[in-house]
Amino acid sequence: MRDLRALPKAHLHLHLTGSMRPDTLAEWAARDGLRLPEPLPPDRVHGWADFQGRYDLARAVIRSAGDVVRVVREAATADAADGAGWLELQVDPTSYAARLGSLEDVVAAVLAGAAEAPIPVGVVVAASWGATAEHAERLARLAAATPGVIGFGLSNDERLGRVGDFVAACRLAADAGLRIVPHAGFYEPAAHVRDCVELLGAHRVGHAVTAASCPETLGLLAGRQVAVELCPTSYPPLGVAWDLSALLDAGVPVALGTDDPLLFGVGLAGQYQIARDLGCDDATLARLARDSITHSAAPAEVRGGLLAGVDAWWAGAGPDE
Repeated sequence: MRDLRALPKAHLHLHLTGSMRPDTLAEWAARDGLRLPEPLPPDRVHGWADFQGRYDLARAVIRSAGDVVRVVREAATADAADGAGWLELQVDPTSYAARLGSLEDVVAAVLAGAAEAPIPVGVVVAASWGATAEHAERLARLAAATPGVIGFGLSNDERLGRVGDFVAACRLAADAGLRIVPHAGFYEPAAHVRDCVELLGAHRVGHAVTAASCPETLGLLAGRQVAVELCPTSYPPLGVAWDLSALLDAGVPVALGTDDPLLFGVGLAGQYQIARDLGCDDATLARLARDSITHSAAPAEVRGGLLAGVDAWWAGAGPDE
């Protein structure tokens, strides 16, 4: 059976705090006398507040630019071990700015970590769905003005905001050549995904799991080749239904991601293993890897090398060899 860690891939859906290694979290919590977040109990479905509270506790241990650099470096090292040759790391600098100095200082620290990473890293600056339109536009201008930033996203619980409030911010970012990568369709219905594509000009959509039951939305995503960033371990703990086969059967590009491995406990290769366990054969797994690469913001030479690696992986020894 082909080794999933040897399958070249790009990682397009990972958040800064959620990428932290558990031992790093424990080390810093002890350093600062902070309480460690408890794991999400596996025996029940959780609400968003359960997840967000644990995320906030973990985020509190990040106290300096040096901490950020280490988180980025360690996250990229883990992804490299799982076969990633390109990482896009998302950060909303708002929550870190008070400790690091400014929004600009936070993004600079993430970029400094990217410079030390073993694989190339592109940075996505995100606003919260709960942010004001004005704050989102400020972050979009920061993203547009910062070399090394490749995308602008909207993260957090999509129920906190209205799509129309973020049109101007996304237009600012898109005019600067950035990828528009909002989270959508996690809790909100498929119409939310369509609005993000049609109003915000989304190039990719994070999660978009509610699109799977809507032929109109699947057709839109497939027709425009808007990729869905699907994170298999994010959905069962929060009681969210997801359907990989519906997306693939409709011709929607899918890039598997980890979202927040600190809290959900599974790395990038593990997400591909889940897809294999659900019945995806190696040809489909290679398709998922190609989708992640072709829908990334990686430079052409990086994409070309990774795609050649996928072809070599597929041409290699199969299950019976």
